[in-house]
Amino acid sequence: MIPAHFDLDNATAYAAWRDCKLATHPRTLGELVVDIAVPQRLTFAEREALLARCGVANMALYVSPTGGDPDKDIPRLLGRQLGLTHLDANMLADDDGISPLAVAPAGTRTEFIPYTDRGIKWHTDGYYNALDRQIHGMVLHCVQRAETGGENRLMDHEIAYILLRDENPDYIRALMAPDAMTIPPRLEAGEVARAAQTGPVFAVYPDGHLHMRYTARTVSIEWRDDAATKAAVAALERILADERSPWIFRGRLEPGMGLVCNNVLHDRAPFADSDARKRLLYRARYFDRITDSPYK
Repeated sequence: MIPAHFDLDNATAYAAWRDCKLATHPRTLGELVVDIAVPQRLTFAEREALLARCGVANMALYVSPTGGDPDKDIPRLLGRQLGLTHLDANMLADDDGISPLAVAPAGTRTEFIPYTDRGIKWHTDGYYNALDRQIHGMVLHCVQRAETGGENRLMDHEIAYILLRDENPDYIRALMAPDAMTIPPRLEAGEVARAAQTGPVFAVYPDGHLHMRYTARTVSIEWRDDAATKAAVAALERILADERSPWIFRGRLEPGMGLVCNNVLHDRAPFADSDARKRLLYRARYFDRITDSPYK
């Protein structure tokens, strides 16, 4: 059963949840930051601090002294302590299921924007995945930043839901339609490498959490062809383009820093490497959400 506050016909329950969400949500990037000593072995206080921020904003940032240490166990073990265990071992990830986000010199990765120095528009990760393989949790860990650029913008998807619903509940109704957004099939050498994926933008899962599936890209995407969907998409684009929004956080990960989140909305500015600084982030994407019941 859908939680009362996500029921579009229950204005009272929605108002109570909305008011609490907005009152407790951080207003600055600094409020999301947690200092941790050893990411692979969080203290009780460090773990509680990360969970608390994810509980109110679906994300947290951490600062650690690991610097340029390229050990992939840093993001893997950190995620495990937050309940993230089921990795999405996608075709571009390494054999261990973790993707090294860096400019690829050659090969298949050069065809995909995350492995270039180009900017990436607003999205949630895995929006092209099948509905039974959606990405719910993610860790981004910085080993090295670029010489210039590479900043991220972040927005809690529950805030996007609130801003849309406050403007017009019909926007939410349109974006929850099962055929709201379709990602066309990906072809390789004339063969279907990934089938078309159709589904909603917003979905409420059996445990009551709100999930968002979205990309701001304008190619290789098909929106439901009706006035309601077009209006909803345009409204969401306006919200994400608001440079004065108090709900959009901006910053750049430095070596030893990272993001843990329940797949919030994010983008990436273009960047430029130098001989001294070549951007490398590890991305671990999970079918799990962050939870206070970690894998033991």
